[in-house]
Amino acid sequence: MPEIIKDPASTSLQNHFAVIMAPRKSRKRFPAGCVTIYDSEQDALVASDHQNKLIPAVVYGPSKSSEGTQIYYLVRWMS
Repeated sequence: MPEIIKDPASTSLQNHFAVIMAPRKSRKRFPAGCVTIYDSEQDALVASDHQNKLIPAVVYGPSKSSEGTQIYYLVRWMS
C-alpha cells in the first residue's frame, strides 16, 4: 500500500476508525458518502458487515479532491 503523506501541522486531517461501503478492497481513496466515522475501533468492528460490503478500516482525512468532493484515504483495513 502506498504511503500517505500526512501534514503534521494540519488541524483538520487525522486518522479515524470507520466503516467503508466498498465493493472491493483494491481502492485507496473513498468519497465521504461511502465512509462512516466511528469513535472507536470496537464501534467500527461491531458496525461492519462483510456480507453487505461494509468493511472496517482506519482512514485519513477528510481531504478535498481535485474535483471538489470530500475524500478519505485508506490507511489500513481492520479485517
